[in-house]
Amino acid sequence: MIPHRLLILCGAMCSAGVLWAAALIAGLLAGVRLVPTPAAVGTAALLTIPGLIAGVLGNRWYYRTTRPRSRWSLTSWVPPHVPHWASMLAGVIFFGFWLAVVVAFAALDGNAEMRDGRYVIQDNGRVTVITEADYDRQLDHEQQISLGVLGALAVGGTFLTGAILTHHAAPEPTHTQSAGLPLA
Repeated sequence: MIPHRLLILCGAMCSAGVLWAAALIAGLLAGVRLVPTPAAVGTAALLTIPGLIAGVLGNRWYYRTTRPRSRWSLTSWVPPHVPHWASMLAGVIFFGFWLAVVVAFAALDGNAEMRDGRYVIQDNGRVTVITEADYDRQLDHEQQISLGVLGALAVGGTFLTGAILTHHAAPEPTHTQSAGLPLA
């Protein structure tokens, strides 16, 4: 089992990761890169990954014997003690990060790089010279994609650690499944 204090720390880190990614994506959408990409993405990863791992492992340990009611129903994978409003809120925030990733992917023109002192985009073997503003915009889209993915993972980590931390009030499952049997 994961210690309670570690779960609280990991949940708080994931929550901070959600806020960090959301603030930086909002800045990028407003046309301002608040932090250089390596620092922005590195910080988001440091805030997100430990909590996500703790959430996944903890949920696996707590709920390994409960059987989902239906394989394709998302609500069947949410622990029964978690309020529906919390599940819906996590889903909406997750969708927001997913949308930020899709929008940034749609705006990418290719691989932006600097060659011989010029800014170029390489797309399907074709090299096009671009302005510095276009180059910066491409880098902003790449940063938005990375932050969107990490923000979505942070939402999941926050939700999973929150589910574990509120498990004490959960009712005991009435139906269990033996290890190794398929879910269905």
